Amino acid sequence: MNDTALSIDNVDKFYGPVDYGVHAVKRLSMEVKKGEIIALLGSSGCGKTSTLRMIAGFEPVSRGTISLGSRQVQTLPPVRRNVAMAFEGYSLYPPLTVRENIGFALKASKLSQAVVDEKVASIAKLLEIEDILGRYPSSISGGQQQRASLGRALIRDAALHLLDEPMGQLEPQLRAVLRGRIKHYIKERGLTAILVTHDQTEANALADRIAVMEGGVLQQFDTPKKIKERPANLFTGTFVGEPPMNVFEASVSGSGTGIRFGLKDGVHLDYHTSDFSHPVREALLKRQKVVLGVRPYAVRRSADGVTGRVAVNQWLGDQTHIAADFAGGTMVLVEHDRTSLEIGQPIGIRLEPSSLHVFDSESGNAISHGEELA
Repeated sequence: MNDTALSIDNVDKFYGPVDYGVHAVKRLSMEVKKGEIIALLGSSGCGKTSTLRMIAGFEPVSRGTISLGSRQVQTLPPVRRNVAMAFEGYSLYPPLTVRENIGFALKASKLSQAVVDEKVASIAKLLEIEDILGRYPSSISGGQQQRASLGRALIRDAALHLLDEPMGQLEPQLRAVLRGRIKHYIKERGLTAILVTHDQTEANALADRIAVMEGGVLQQFDTPKKIKERPANLFTGTFVGEPPMNVFEASVSGSGTGIRFGLKDGVHLDYHTSDFSHPVREALLKRQKVVLGVRPYAVRRSADGVTGRVAVNQWLGDQTHIAADFAGGTMVLVEHDRTSLEIGQPIGIRLEPSSLHVFDSESGNAISHGEELA
């Protein structure tokens, strides 16, 4: 039994002439399984919304194929794709009330009005918009319009649900509540959904897998845990994670018993060869230059560590963020306890070998994560 809901094969999107226009999406290939929630994550202009609109049929595919189940759909109009979409711009019908907008998606379903009303009431309760069902789009806030648009998409029995920045206009507390409700709603009904977001918290909270995009290229497509712990390249490593990963350019040298990473300002990090597995040692010693990465949560203060000087010490209510001048750059540490460190105070910084992410200095591709090759 084929459990693939969506297959994208070598898709290109050009705005303008093919091969000469703006190349917004570049040879994108990915498969989405039935019942999965996928997040397309990236900064503005990375190609995520263009991808969503090609799946929906609102943008033509320049090259490649898109299949829903066993059907190739890239040449079909949107109405024949059986795809439900919540638009970032809401796209509600102005002459219709919120109730009518949400129920409009069920007009072709041949359901009785009583059943339609019941479904609309249920989705309105989920999204906390019961009190505005009788109002028109022009009389409600942007956040309420966004939830109405989301309700109109989720209420449909479609092969695929596409959600473009579905909660971008909501206040943080409501957004946090609705994430859990919407994920439960989708999972409980076995729906397949793809959401576009620039918010990594939203992607981590909702998605089974995340597709990280940049410059029209799929950088990594994996679970939130693997993207965080095993970033495929320097871009993904620094884009995903808050605070961002610390990165430092380094030279590599070795002897029979040790490996040294040389950083700027004469700073060096020395490790015993036994701190790394044999394959990782071999991969590191083949290179003269690398980029070292370490998550702020993995940086430790230690009396025998390399000296840095405190530049910032911020208590955020549940954790402390410390920024230290280190090796010609800035090293950020996250600690759970409040600290009394003074600006300019020296601290010892220890980077455990198991916490190091090493990237190729030219390609940016990951070489190793701790003791394992990438």
